[in-house]
Amino acid sequence: MEDVKSRVRLDIDLKVLRENFSKIADTVSPCSVIAVLKANAYGLGVLKIAETLVKAGAAGLAVAELNEALEISSLGKPVQILGGVLEEEIPEAVRAGIILPITSYETAQMISREALRQNKIAECEFLIDTGMGRLGFLEKDAEGEIEKCVKLPGLDCGGIYSHFPIAYRTASEITESQICRFLDLVAGLGKKGITFRKIHMANSDALNNFPITYCGIFNRVRTGINLYGAFDNEGRRVLKLESVLTLKTKVVAVRKLPAGMSLGYGCTYKLLKDTLVGTIAAGYADGLPLALSNRGYVLINNMLCPVLGRVSMDYTVVSLENVPGVKAGDEVICLGGEGINAITVENWAQIKGTHAYDVICSFGSRVKRNYINA
Repeated sequence: MEDVKSRVRLDIDLKVLRENFSKIADTVSPCSVIAVLKANAYGLGVLKIAETLVKAGAAGLAVAELNEALEISSLGKPVQILGGVLEEEIPEAVRAGIILPITSYETAQMISREALRQNKIAECEFLIDTGMGRLGFLEKDAEGEIEKCVKLPGLDCGGIYSHFPIAYRTASEITESQICRFLDLVAGLGKKGITFRKIHMANSDALNNFPITYCGIFNRVRTGINLYGAFDNEGRRVLKLESVLTLKTKVVAVRKLPAGMSLGYGCTYKLLKDTLVGTIAAGYADGLPLALSNRGYVLINNMLCPVLGRVSMDYTVVSLENVPGVKAGDEVICLGGEGINAITVENWAQIKGTHAYDVICSFGSRVKRNYINA
Protein backbone atom coordinates (compact mmCIF):
# COMPACT_ATOMS: atom_id res chain seq x y z
CA MET A 1 0.00 0.00 0.00
CA GLU A 2 1.34 3.41 -0.96
CA ASP A 3 2.29 5.60 1.98
CA VAL A 4 -0.19 8.47 2.22
CA LYS A 5 1.02 11.66 3.87
CA SER A 6 -0.81 12.73 6.98
CA ARG A 7 -3.04 15.76 6.60
CA VAL A 8 -1.81 17.14 9.90
CA ARG A 9 1.88 17.27 10.78
CA LEU A 10 3.66 18.29 13.96
CA ASP A 11 7.18 19.46 13.13
CA ILE A 12 9.50 18.91 16.10
CA ASP A 13 12.74 20.81 15.68
CA LEU A 14 15.50 18.77 17.29
CA LYS A 15 18.08 21.51 16.76
CA VAL A 16 15.97 23.88 18.86
CA LEU A 17 15.49 21.09 21.41
CA ARG A 18 19.26 20.72 21.73
CA GLU A 19 19.68 24.50 22.02
CA ASN A 20 17.02 24.68 24.73
CA PHE A 21 18.72 21.89 26.64
CA SER A 22 22.07 23.68 26.42
CA LYS A 23 20.57 26.94 27.71
CA ILE A 24 19.02 25.12 30.66
CA ALA A 25 22.23 23.20 31.40
CA ASP A 26 24.32 26.37 31.25
CA THR A 27 21.92 28.18 33.59
CA VAL A 28 21.88 25.48 36.27
CA SER A 29 25.55 24.44 36.06
CA PRO A 30 27.17 22.77 37.96
CA CYS A 31 23.89 20.94 38.58
CA SER A 32 23.15 18.12 36.15
CA VAL A 33 19.91 17.96 34.15
CA ILE A 34 17.40 15.11 34.34
CA ALA A 35 15.10 15.19 31.31
CA VAL A 36 11.51 14.37 32.26
CA LEU A 37 9.94 12.33 29.46
CA LYS A 38 6.64 11.16 30.93
CA ALA A 39 3.69 10.18 28.73
CA ASN A 40 5.73 9.46 25.60
CA ALA A 41 7.68 12.71 26.07
CA TYR A 42 4.41 14.59 26.46
CA GLY A 43 3.14 12.93 23.30
CA LEU A 44 6.05 14.00 21.11
CA GLY A 45 7.66 10.56 20.77
CA VAL A 46 9.92 9.44 23.58
CA LEU A 47 12.58 7.53 21.65
CA LYS A 48 13.61 10.34 19.33
CA ILE A 49 13.38 12.96 22.06
CA ALA A 50 15.35 10.82 24.52
CA GLU A 51 18.06 9.98 21.98
CA THR A 52 18.48 13.67 21.17
CA LEU A 53 18.72 14.70 24.82
CA VAL A 54 21.15 11.92 25.71
CA LYS A 55 23.46 13.12 22.94
CA ALA A 56 23.00 16.69 24.18
CA GLY A 57 24.26 15.71 27.63
CA ALA A 58 21.29 14.80 29.83
CA ALA A 59 22.55 13.18 33.04
CA GLY A 60 19.46 11.04 33.38
CA LEU A 61 15.93 10.42 32.14
CA ALA A 62 12.78 10.37 34.24
CA VAL A 63 9.35 8.89 33.56
CA ALA A 64 6.12 8.09 35.37
CA GLU A 65 5.85 4.32 35.11
CA LEU A 66 7.67 1.12 34.25
CA ASN A 67 6.68 0.65 30.61
CA GLU A 68 7.93 4.16 29.85
CA ALA A 69 11.19 3.40 31.64
CA LEU A 70 11.81 0.15 29.78
CA GLU A 71 11.30 1.84 26.42
CA ILE A 72 14.35 4.05 26.95
CA SER A 73 16.44 1.85 29.22
CA SER A 74 18.92 0.93 26.47
CA LEU A 75 20.13 4.49 25.80
CA GLY A 76 23.01 4.35 28.27
CA LYS A 77 21.70 6.84 30.84
CA PRO A 78 20.09 6.26 34.24
CA VAL A 79 16.31 6.03 33.99
CA GLN A 80 14.17 6.66 37.04
CA ILE A 81 10.51 6.39 37.86
CA LEU A 82 9.44 9.58 39.60
CA GLY A 83 6.05 8.77 41.09
CA GLY A 84 5.15 5.41 42.56
CA VAL A 85 5.86 1.79 41.73
CA LEU A 86 3.44 -1.14 41.93
CA GLU A 87 4.45 -4.42 43.55
CA GLU A 88 4.06 -6.36 40.30
CA GLU A 89 6.37 -3.93 38.51
CA ILE A 90 9.29 -4.34 40.89
CA PRO A 91 10.80 -7.59 39.52
CA GLU A 92 11.18 -6.28 35.97
CA ALA A 93 12.31 -2.86 37.19
CA VAL A 94 15.08 -4.40 39.31
CA ARG A 95 16.07 -6.69 36.45
CA ALA A 96 16.35 -3.73 34.06
CA GLY A 97 18.26 -1.51 36.50
CA ILE A 98 15.58 1.18 36.68
CA ILE A 99 16.00 3.67 39.54
CA LEU A 100 12.98 3.14 41.77
CA PRO A 101 11.17 5.61 44.03
CA ILE A 102 10.85 4.70 47.68
CA THR A 103 7.62 6.26 48.88
CA SER A 104 7.14 4.18 52.04
CA TYR A 105 8.96 1.66 54.21
CA GLU A 106 6.72 -1.06 52.77
CA THR A 107 7.86 -0.16 49.24
CA ALA A 108 11.48 -0.33 50.37
CA GLN A 109 10.89 -3.77 51.84
CA MET A 110 9.38 -5.07 48.59
CA ILE A 111 12.28 -3.73 46.53
CA SER A 112 14.80 -5.15 49.01
CA ARG A 113 13.25 -8.63 48.88
CA GLU A 114 13.26 -8.64 45.09
CA ALA A 115 16.83 -7.36 44.86
CA LEU A 116 17.99 -10.15 47.16
CA ARG A 117 16.04 -12.71 45.14
CA GLN A 118 17.79 -11.55 41.97
CA ASN A 119 21.14 -11.15 43.74
CA LYS A 120 21.24 -7.51 42.66
CA ILE A 121 21.60 -4.07 44.17
CA ALA A 122 18.56 -1.92 43.35
CA GLU A 123 19.21 1.80 43.04
CA CYS A 124 16.49 3.86 44.71
CA GLU A 125 15.66 7.44 45.61
CA PHE A 126 13.48 8.68 48.45
CA LEU A 127 10.44 10.76 47.48
CA ILE A 128 9.49 13.26 50.19
CA ASP A 129 6.00 14.77 50.26
CA THR A 130 6.69 18.36 51.30
CA GLY A 131 3.33 19.63 50.08
CA MET A 132 2.18 17.94 46.87
CA GLY A 133 -0.10 15.61 48.82
CA ARG A 134 0.25 12.81 46.31
CA LEU A 135 3.05 10.35 47.07
CA GLY A 136 6.06 10.02 49.32
CA PHE A 137 7.10 10.16 52.96
CA LEU A 138 5.41 12.84 55.02
CA GLU A 139 8.18 14.99 56.41
CA LYS A 140 7.17 14.36 60.03
CA ASP A 141 7.84 10.65 59.48
CA ALA A 142 10.58 10.85 56.88
CA GLU A 143 13.72 10.88 59.02
CA GLY A 144 12.79 7.85 61.08
CA GLU A 145 11.44 5.89 58.11
CA ILE A 146 14.50 6.61 55.98
CA GLU A 147 16.74 5.45 58.83
CA LYS A 148 14.95 2.10 58.68
CA CYS A 149 15.03 1.91 54.88
CA VAL A 150 18.77 2.42 54.50
CA LYS A 151 19.40 -0.59 56.74
CA LEU A 152 17.58 -2.92 54.35
CA PRO A 153 19.84 -5.18 52.26
CA GLY A 154 20.03 -4.99 48.49
CA LEU A 155 19.29 -1.27 48.24
CA ASP A 156 21.46 1.60 47.03
CA CYS A 157 19.55 4.58 48.41
CA GLY A 158 21.48 7.14 46.43
CA GLY A 159 19.02 9.99 46.06
CA ILE A 160 16.35 12.12 47.69
CA TYR A 161 13.88 14.47 46.03
CA SER A 162 10.57 16.27 46.35
CA HIS A 163 8.08 18.04 44.09
CA PHE A 164 6.41 21.46 43.93
CA PRO A 165 2.69 22.10 43.41
CA ILE A 166 2.93 25.85 42.93
CA ALA A 167 6.46 26.85 41.88
CA TYR A 168 5.02 28.78 38.93
CA ARG A 169 4.07 31.55 41.36
CA THR A 170 6.97 33.89 41.94
CA ALA A 171 7.91 34.29 45.62
CA SER A 172 5.37 31.67 46.69
CA GLU A 173 5.62 31.23 50.46
CA ILE A 174 4.44 27.64 50.05
CA THR A 175 7.34 26.84 47.73
CA GLU A 176 9.86 28.64 49.92
CA SER A 177 8.62 26.69 52.93
CA GLN A 178 8.91 23.41 51.02
CA ILE A 179 12.52 24.16 50.15
CA CYS A 180 13.45 25.05 53.73
CA ARG A 181 11.79 21.97 55.19
CA PHE A 182 13.39 19.68 52.61
CA LEU A 183 16.82 21.14 53.31
CA ASP A 184 16.27 20.71 57.05
CA LEU A 185 15.41 17.05 56.49
CA VAL A 186 18.51 16.42 54.38
CA ALA A 187 20.66 18.18 56.98
CA GLY A 188 19.13 16.14 59.79
CA LEU A 189 19.78 12.90 57.94
CA GLY A 190 23.34 14.04 57.24
CA LYS A 191 23.97 14.42 60.96
CA LYS A 192 23.05 10.76 61.31
CA GLY A 193 25.49 9.76 58.60
CA ILE A 194 22.86 9.33 55.87
CA THR A 195 23.97 11.20 52.75
CA PHE A 196 22.93 11.18 49.11
CA ARG A 197 24.64 11.42 45.73
CA LYS A 198 21.57 13.01 44.11
CA ILE A 199 19.51 15.76 45.70
CA HIS A 200 16.84 17.54 43.67
CA MET A 201 13.63 19.53 43.88
CA ALA A 202 13.68 21.82 40.84
CA ASN A 203 11.13 21.38 38.09
CA SER A 204 10.69 23.67 35.07
CA ASP A 205 8.76 26.26 37.06
CA ALA A 206 11.36 26.34 39.83
CA LEU A 207 14.14 26.88 37.29
CA ASN A 208 12.49 30.16 36.34
CA ASN A 209 11.24 31.30 39.73
CA PHE A 210 13.42 29.76 42.46
CA PRO A 211 17.13 29.72 41.58
CA ILE A 212 17.90 28.45 45.08
CA THR A 213 16.81 25.03 43.79
CA TYR A 214 19.91 24.72 41.63
CA CYS A 215 22.59 25.83 44.07
CA GLY A 216 23.89 24.81 47.48
CA ILE A 217 23.43 21.13 48.19
CA PHE A 218 21.22 20.58 45.15
CA ASN A 219 23.07 18.81 42.34
CA ARG A 220 20.28 17.79 39.94
CA VAL A 221 17.33 19.54 38.32
CA ARG A 222 14.34 18.04 36.53
CA THR A 223 12.85 19.68 33.47
CA GLY A 224 10.22 18.64 30.96
CA ILE A 225 8.06 21.39 29.49
CA ASN A 226 10.92 23.91 29.24
CA LEU A 227 12.80 21.56 26.92
CA TYR A 228 10.14 22.24 24.30
CA GLY A 229 10.30 25.99 24.79
CA ALA A 230 7.03 26.20 26.69
CA PHE A 231 6.25 27.78 30.05
CA ASP A 232 3.45 28.06 32.57
CA ASN A 233 1.22 31.08 32.06
CA GLU A 234 2.20 32.43 35.48
CA GLY A 235 5.63 33.31 36.79
CA ARG A 236 8.88 34.51 35.30
CA ARG A 237 10.53 33.27 32.12
CA VAL A 238 14.18 33.58 33.01
CA LEU A 239 15.23 30.98 30.46
CA LYS A 240 15.31 32.35 26.91
CA LEU A 241 13.96 29.33 25.08
CA GLU A 242 12.37 28.77 21.69
CA SER A 243 9.42 26.58 20.80
CA VAL A 244 10.31 23.30 19.12
CA LEU A 245 6.77 22.78 17.78
CA THR A 246 4.95 23.76 14.60
CA LEU A 247 1.55 22.21 13.85
CA LYS A 248 0.70 22.29 10.15
CA THR A 249 -2.18 21.23 7.95
CA LYS A 250 -3.64 22.08 4.52
CA VAL A 251 -6.55 24.05 3.13
CA VAL A 252 -9.15 21.57 1.90
CA ALA A 253 -11.53 24.03 0.24
CA VAL A 254 -11.90 27.73 -0.51
CA ARG A 255 -15.48 28.99 -0.75
CA LYS A 256 -17.42 32.24 -1.00
CA LEU A 257 -20.35 31.93 1.38
CA PRO A 258 -23.38 34.25 1.43
CA ALA A 259 -24.35 36.72 4.13
CA GLY A 260 -26.67 35.20 6.72
CA MET A 261 -25.21 31.70 6.49
CA SER A 262 -24.32 29.96 9.76
CA LEU A 263 -21.10 28.02 10.19
CA GLY A 264 -20.38 24.81 12.07
CA TYR A 265 -22.07 22.80 14.79
CA GLY A 266 -24.38 24.80 16.96
CA CYS A 267 -24.62 27.56 14.33
CA THR A 268 -22.55 29.76 16.61
CA TYR A 269 -21.34 32.11 13.87
CA LYS A 270 -23.50 33.85 11.26
CA LEU A 271 -21.87 35.68 8.36
CA LEU A 272 -22.70 39.39 8.28
CA LYS A 273 -21.64 39.69 4.64
CA ASP A 274 -20.57 37.54 1.72
CA THR A 275 -17.30 36.08 3.00
CA LEU A 276 -14.38 34.14 1.56
CA VAL A 277 -13.67 31.22 3.90
CA GLY A 278 -11.31 28.27 3.97
CA THR A 279 -11.93 24.84 5.43
CA ILE A 280 -8.73 23.43 6.93
CA ALA A 281 -8.01 19.76 7.60
CA ALA A 282 -7.53 19.90 11.37
CA GLY A 283 -9.85 19.84 14.34
CA TYR A 284 -10.00 19.02 17.99
CA ALA A 285 -9.07 15.38 17.34
CA ASP A 286 -5.72 16.72 16.14
CA GLY A 287 -5.14 18.92 19.17
CA LEU A 288 -6.80 22.19 18.21
CA PRO A 289 -8.54 23.35 21.37
CA LEU A 290 -12.31 23.54 21.08
CA ALA A 291 -11.90 26.87 22.85
CA LEU A 292 -10.48 28.33 19.60
CA SER A 293 -14.06 28.39 18.32
CA ASN A 294 -14.88 31.98 17.27
CA ARG A 295 -11.79 33.15 19.17
CA GLY A 296 -8.61 31.68 17.76
CA TYR A 297 -6.52 32.12 14.63
CA VAL A 298 -4.40 30.14 12.20
CA LEU A 299 -1.64 31.40 9.94
CA ILE A 300 -1.83 31.26 6.15
CA ASN A 301 0.94 33.02 4.24
CA ASN A 302 1.99 34.41 7.66
CA MET A 303 -1.34 36.24 7.95
CA LEU A 304 -3.70 35.68 10.86
CA CYS A 305 -6.98 34.09 9.78
CA PRO A 306 -9.77 34.09 12.40
CA VAL A 307 -11.56 30.86 13.27
CA LEU A 308 -15.24 31.12 12.32
CA GLY A 309 -17.73 28.95 14.17
CA ARG A 310 -17.07 25.90 16.26
CA VAL A 311 -13.94 23.80 15.80
CA SER A 312 -15.06 20.35 14.60
CA MET A 313 -13.38 17.01 15.19
CA ASP A 314 -11.70 16.95 11.76
CA TYR A 315 -12.15 20.38 10.20
CA THR A 316 -12.11 24.07 11.08
CA VAL A 317 -13.44 27.00 9.06
CA VAL A 318 -11.40 30.22 8.92
CA SER A 319 -11.81 33.60 7.29
CA LEU A 320 -9.70 34.28 4.20
CA GLU A 321 -10.85 37.87 3.79
CA ASN A 322 -7.38 39.28 4.53
CA VAL A 323 -5.38 36.68 2.59
CA PRO A 324 -5.81 36.90 -1.17
CA GLY A 325 -5.03 34.05 -3.53
CA VAL A 326 -5.39 31.13 -1.12
CA LYS A 327 -6.20 27.82 -2.80
CA ALA A 328 -6.87 24.24 -1.77
CA GLY A 329 -3.66 22.50 -0.77
CA ASP A 330 -1.99 25.60 0.65
CA GLU A 331 -0.16 25.19 3.96
CA VAL A 332 -1.77 26.29 7.22
CA ILE A 333 0.14 26.83 10.46
CA CYS A 334 -2.15 26.13 13.38
CA LEU A 335 0.55 26.47 16.04
CA GLY A 336 3.93 28.10 15.57
CA GLY A 337 5.12 30.64 13.04
CA GLU A 338 7.51 33.52 13.44
CA GLY A 339 7.43 37.16 14.45
CA ILE A 340 4.53 39.05 15.96
CA ASN A 341 1.94 36.75 14.40
CA ALA A 342 3.38 33.56 15.92
CA ILE A 343 0.80 31.39 17.66
CA THR A 344 2.31 29.90 20.81
CA VAL A 345 1.52 27.02 23.13
CA GLU A 346 0.93 29.64 25.81
CA ASN A 347 -1.62 31.42 23.56
CA TRP A 348 -3.59 28.23 23.26
CA ALA A 349 -3.27 27.48 26.97
CA GLN A 350 -4.64 30.89 27.86
CA ILE A 351 -7.59 30.59 25.46
CA LYS A 352 -8.29 27.06 26.69
CA GLY A 353 -8.03 28.07 30.34
CA THR A 354 -5.33 25.49 31.01
CA HIS A 355 -1.54 25.17 30.98
CA ALA A 356 1.12 24.29 28.42
CA TYR A 357 1.36 20.66 29.53
CA ASP A 358 -2.27 20.02 28.59
CA VAL A 359 -1.81 21.63 25.18
CA ILE A 360 1.29 19.63 24.25
CA CYS A 361 -0.20 16.35 25.49
CA SER A 362 -3.33 16.86 23.37
CA PHE A 363 -2.02 16.28 19.85
CA GLY A 364 -4.00 13.39 18.38
CA SER A 365 -2.72 10.00 17.29
CA ARG A 366 -3.23 10.70 13.57
CA VAL A 367 -0.97 13.74 13.73
CA LYS A 368 2.34 12.82 12.11
CA ARG A 369 5.30 13.59 14.37
CA ASN A 370 7.92 14.90 11.96
CA TYR A 371 11.43 15.39 13.36
CA ILE A 372 13.46 18.07 11.62
CA ASN A 373 17.07 19.27 11.94
CA ALA A 374 18.21 15.99 13.46
